[in-house]
Amino acid sequence: MVVLARRPRPGATAAAWRAASVELCQSLAAELSAGRTPGDALARAVSSVSPPDPAALAPVVAAARDGGDVAAALMKAAPARGGEGLVRLAACWRVSVAVGGGLIAVVERVCASLREAQAHREDVAAQLSGPRATARMLAGLPVLGLLMAAGLGMDPLAFLFGDPAGFVCLVVGLALDAAGVWWTHRLVTRAEELTVP
Repeated sequence: MVVLARRPRPGATAAAWRAASVELCQSLAAELSAGRTPGDALARAVSSVSPPDPAALAPVVAAARDGGDVAAALMKAAPARGGEGLVRLAACWRVSVAVGGGLIAVVERVCASLREAQAHREDVAAQLSGPRATARMLAGLPVLGLLMAAGLGMDPLAFLFGDPAGFVCLVVGLALDAAGVWWTHRLVTRAEELTVP
């Protein structure tokens, strides 16, 4: 028996990275509040979270324990989608090292902003559920039309495939339906991209 591993969707992976970033910031703030040094606090915080790719954060732990460039390691570990929290944490770390400021207050602010961004994303997703449902309904309308015509005693398939005018109607109808589904999907996707901080 062959078992195929399902590859996670990019959106799901990005969401998992965002959740891990929030968890990392919360853990780091807690460790810093407990009086740990920044490097030790970060190493402990990383070990307490479960990101989608745990190996990606191994260089961060090594840099934190060895006194390396933690900000660069965080930037390198941040994925293109969903890594905004790690990028912000890297900026906090860089500022803290350069200025010598308190890291805990900045990390707590980043954590709060990441939670607000997540709440905003969830709100946008809830508001876009209507257009998504419309797109699914639009995709099923041709089949529903055929079923209704057959239910009324007509033979829509004979018209669509047996008559040149019917075939033109079929092609134009399917093209318009596909264009409508594509356009609705594009609008929803664009709305998500514009509203996700």
